[in-house]
Amino acid sequence: MRLVQDINELPAECRGAVVAIGNFDGVHLGHRAVLAQAADIGKSRGRLLGALVFEPHPREFFQPGAPRFRLTPLPEKARLLAELKIDLLYVERFDAEMAARPAQDFVSRVLVAGLGVGHIVVGYDFRFGQNREGDVAFLTREGAKAGFGVSITGAVNASSSGEVYSSSLIREHLREGRPRHAAELLGHWWRILGPVLPGDQRGRTIGFPTANIRMNDCLEPCHGVYAVRVEVPDEPGAGLYDGVANLGLRPTFDKKDVMLEVNLFGFSGDLYGRVLGVSFVEFIRAERKFDGIESLKAQIDTDAAAAAELLRRPHNAVHAFKDVTGQTR
Repeated sequence: MRLVQDINELPAECRGAVVAIGNFDGVHLGHRAVLAQAADIGKSRGRLLGALVFEPHPREFFQPGAPRFRLTPLPEKARLLAELKIDLLYVERFDAEMAARPAQDFVSRVLVAGLGVGHIVVGYDFRFGQNREGDVAFLTREGAKAGFGVSITGAVNASSSGEVYSSSLIREHLREGRPRHAAELLGHWWRILGPVLPGDQRGRTIGFPTANIRMNDCLEPCHGVYAVRVEVPDEPGAGLYDGVANLGLRPTFDKKDVMLEVNLFGFSGDLYGRVLGVSFVEFIRAERKFDGIESLKAQIDTDAAAAAELLRRPHNAVHAFKDVTGQTR
């Protein structure tokens, strides 16, 4: 997949693609329906498949002081889109100029002059332009004038629950401690990506060394203990590990900063500075304060055993959603 961050001087080979447009936060199954429709059109016409996203997320621009909500910061989003065989990922900066740009100007400057689109695919609720004035009807009319086609993907419901696939609903599931419900709508396990930071090294002294990761750029799910899977991408020790993690304030030690502390089963070695991918699989219990180290150690033993058991269950397998998405992860 080719990443394009400046469309003002776009090479000829990056123009004329079939382009799916959206924020694609989470790259959930609703988004995948839009991308799949674009892929089918691109294949039938012999065109490259592109995705156009906006950075920062428009909601971050308009509400800079709001709690973090991102399901997938750009690096994780790019990874998921690359898995879906996107040829071109166009990243358009969302700033005050973009926010004030009329819908007509967005079509003429970004889609036509900038990208030279061959065809556009968007979701049924797509809005764009100043004050969200542009909708799918407007886009279809302007596309006909400019010479590019527009396809609209309707709402897609989950077959098991009847819920509409939406980033907002996925966020709600994560904030309420339901990572598996979130995964069923995503079509993949929700994960965070971050470097391992130095900590108090207290875990080593009680027999449970942890990798500490901050939740810097993404949504903060329900505080508590989770069964997780951890990807260590590079040697030494590269691989996928089962584990148990605590997310929260660590009240037993009167901490004030939120941290994800991950214990990888069967891993030994130094992880400081290495970037890990941590997938949230099952919520085990809420975070709470213990009256001493011994009671904490006993609970960690119990939590680790519970996590190991949960991760052995077939519905929590690494590729539990392969049949749903048609993708191998």
